Amino acid sequence: MIRINLLAAERTQKKTKAAFGSGQQMVVACTLILILGLGFVAWRYVVLSRESTQIDNEISAAQQETVRLHSIIQQVQQFEQRKAQLQQRVTLIQQLRKGQTGPVHMLDQVSRSLPPMLWLTNMKQTNADVVIDGQSTTLTGLSEFVSNLEASGYFKRSIEIVSTQVDTVAGAPNGQLIKFQIKATFQPPEPKPATLAPTKTTG
Repeated sequence: MIRINLLAAERTQKKTKAAFGSGQQMVVACTLILILGLGFVAWRYVVLSRESTQIDNEISAAQQETVRLHSIIQQVQQFEQRKAQLQQRVTLIQQLRKGQTGPVHMLDQVSRSLPPMLWLTNMKQTNADVVIDGQSTTLTGLSEFVSNLEASGYFKRSIEIVSTQVDTVAGAPNGQLIKFQIKATFQPPEPKPATLAPTKTTG
């Protein structure tokens, strides 16, 4: 009977030791898992902190670049406005130059078109319309004057003879003097396009 009790006690001790050993293993395993979990969380926190810092730096750089580009855009807009103003001034100057040279060309063409025994007494210009008063000793001279103006290329066809008046004047050829008024439209000819020099070909 004593031997049976000892065997039972030994078995109980072995079971107790086995249970204690498995409990230690569970504790160790849980501790390792906890440590690994904390280590992963710490590593992830460091990585996310670095990424957050990098993103903040990139955002700051992008904001600075936006400010710089905005300044450049404003400068470009100011440049475009200045360019438009200068272009308007250039266009105005060109128009003024054309307006200055127009009457000069017109007077030159009128003086070149004058036939003998015909002279002018008055000339008025309203925009492109020109009214010319003059006197001639013959109707042929008046007709020649009108033809010369039309042939100059500086006046639109056809030039209108507004009025003619024949006065008897002693000492004038044929004893008469013709007073006239004509109306013309001044139109400078368009500049001829530049022609390219012919290229030489070698055979």
